Amino acid sequence: MATPTSKATLIEYCKRRLGAPVIEINVDDDQVEDRVDEAIQYYREYHDDGTYRAYLKHLVTATDVTNKYITIPAGTHFVTKMFKTSSALFSRNMFSIKYQMHMNDIANMTSYIGDLAYFQQIQQYLSTLDMQLNGTPQVNFVRQQNRLYIHGEFEDEDVKAGEYIVMEAYLIIDGNTYAKVWDDIWLKDYTTALIKQQWGQNMIKFDGMTLPGGVTLNGRQIYDDASAEIQTLRERIRSDHELPIDFHVG
Repeated sequence: MATPTSKATLIEYCKRRLGAPVIEINVDDDQVEDRVDEAIQYYREYHDDGTYRAYLKHLVTATDVTNKYITIPAGTHFVTKMFKTSSALFSRNMFSIKYQMHMNDIANMTSYIGDLAYFQQIQQYLSTLDMQLNGTPQVNFVRQQNRLYIHGEFEDEDVKAGEYIVMEAYLIIDGNTYAKVWDDIWLKDYTTALIKQQWGQNMIKFDGMTLPGGVTLNGRQIYDDASAEIQTLRERIRSDHELPIDFHVG
C-alpha cells in the first residue's frame, strides 16, 4: 500500500524505500518497532501536527483540594492555562471584601448611552481590577505524573470542591483513531532514516567482509548516511514545524 494508514503499513512502506524485498534489510522486527516508536514520539514532541488544542473540564473534589493537584487524562501533551473558577465581579456574597472593593471602583453604568468604545474600556478596566484583586491561580503540569499542580489560595476558596475548572490543553493525536498521522511526509522520512541507521549499526561488525561474487559489506557507510539524514530531518522539524518556544507559556 502506497499510503500508510497504520504502524504496520508504515513499517512496510519504510522497508520498501530501503530496498525490500529486492534487498534484504538486516533489521530485527523488534528493532523496527522500537525505531517507529521513537519516530512517533519525536513527531509528537516537536511537530505542530502531532497535537491539537482542546478544553478540558474537571469537577473539583475534596481530595483535589487536599492534594492541591488534579489528575489529567493520559495523552495530554501540555496544559497552557487554567481558567479561574470564580470572580469577585460575579460573587454571590455581596458582603465579601473582594466584592465590596470592586463595587467601590465600578463606574456608574447607568450613564452608559451606547458608546461601544467606552463600554470596551470599562470591560478592560473591570478585568484589570479582577486580575489585581484576585489574580489567576498558577499551575504546573507534570506530564510524567499526569498531574496539574495548582498553586492557588485554597484557604480563600479560590479553588473549592463542587466547582468546575476548565483547562486549555494540547492533546496527542492518536494514530489508531486518526490514520492520516502515519502518512505524514516528515514522519515517513524520519522513520525510514531511523530504520536505515539501525540497519547500518547491525552491519558495522561485518565491515570489509567480502561476500561471494566480490561484494564488500559497508555498514559504516549506511550508518553515516542515515545519521546525516536524521540530523537534517531534526533540524527541519525544529525550524519548520515546531511551535514558538514561548507558545506553551500560560
